[in-house]
Amino acid sequence: MKKDIHPDNYRPVIFLDNSSEEKFLISSTVETEKTSKWTDGKEYPLYEVEISSASHPFYTGQEKVLDTAGRVERFRARVAAAKKDK
Repeated sequence: MKKDIHPDNYRPVIFLDNSSEEKFLISSTVETEKTSKWTDGKEYPLYEVEISSASHPFYTGQEKVLDTAGRVERFRARVAAAKKDK
């Protein structure tokens, strides 16, 4: 790795996927106040993410069903209300 090309705060950070509880130790400059212990016993900054390759359907091959019916019905109700107001 070349010297003096990375920012000063470039350090190992634990990324926690809240969906799957999977942890990744990756070098990053992300700002965080939380810390957690890694498998080597050392404490690192912790950054929580909602989705990662451990939980994303593209990488896992598992399909997640969203409540699209409820969203579509609410959208149609808003459109109908807007037309009624005109």
